[in-house]
Amino acid sequence: MYRALYWSDEPAVVLLDQTRLPGETVELTCPDVPSLVEAMQRLAVRGAPLLGIAGGYGVALAVATGADVESAAYDLAHARPTAVNLTGGVVRVFAAYVDSGGDPAAVLAAAHALAAEEEAAGAAMSEHGLTLVEPGARILTHCNTGALAVGGPGSAFGVVLAAHQAGRLAHLWVDETRPLLQGARLTAWEAVQHGIPHSVLVDSAAASLMAAGEVDLVLVGADRIAADGAVANKIGTYSLAVIATYLGIPFVVVAPTSTIDPNTAHGAAMTVEQRDAEEVATFAGQRVTPPESPAWNPAFDVTPAGLITALVTERGVLQQPDRAGIAGLATR
Repeated sequence: MYRALYWSDEPAVVLLDQTRLPGETVELTCPDVPSLVEAMQRLAVRGAPLLGIAGGYGVALAVATGADVESAAYDLAHARPTAVNLTGGVVRVFAAYVDSGGDPAAVLAAAHALAAEEEAAGAAMSEHGLTLVEPGARILTHCNTGALAVGGPGSAFGVVLAAHQAGRLAHLWVDETRPLLQGARLTAWEAVQHGIPHSVLVDSAAASLMAAGEVDLVLVGADRIAADGAVANKIGTYSLAVIATYLGIPFVVVAPTSTIDPNTAHGAAMTVEQRDAEEVATFAGQRVTPPESPAWNPAFDVTPAGLITALVTERGVLQQPDRAGIAGLATR
């Protein structure tokens, strides 16, 4: 129904500009690596797996346009710090560049293969995650984890979509996800495209909603998974996990194995991106804090493995993820 990212033979990487949603569906053409890096940094393209795909195509774009490929790969890999998929995608396609002696066709083929694998992973995650959804489920999700963020149907949202198509979903609750409203703007938009019954709520209402017995399952994605099973995801995820655990509601993370970073030993070792304070200080272009008031704006938080009921990847469902289980997934 919509494409979040694709390769154009111009050459260029073409994105659905997510900063314009839900009001406008506008494609953004990135004819060179600097424009693609800028698009990543301002969140025109976002979501860990999709950033990996974009990074891979970025290397192909550097080759096709005659740019300094090594320098371009560095800039792409460092465009945003938390999502491990971005570095992984860049490294993988850059390796194809080195191995092929700089053959543009081989590099582009590697980028296409990466995109195809993430799409297949999305479909598999949806299938595996569906086994955790009971008929009549009321699901709460956070941020955006659909096709706008992941190859294929999505990660957590892919499971929601599968449940909807299977007749198991009663209702989807969508956290607005302050400060940039990826839930209200993007997840709700995707729910509309698929005809999924849903409601948007402010982040601070989630605890009351769960306590009222209106949520059967919490599904979220991930931007990086450490070796101990801790998960970095959009800010606000950790609080949902704490509340869900307290209330006995299953808290499930859905993410491809490309999001696992075995080189990050534990959650505390993750780099959490700090974004511009103006994202908090303004709303819809209007300042909502005094000019003298500083703001703290971490893009992500880290949820310990002990609060996670299950991790769904394209390889199946891992109950109560721990270091041994993560190591098994990462080495397959």
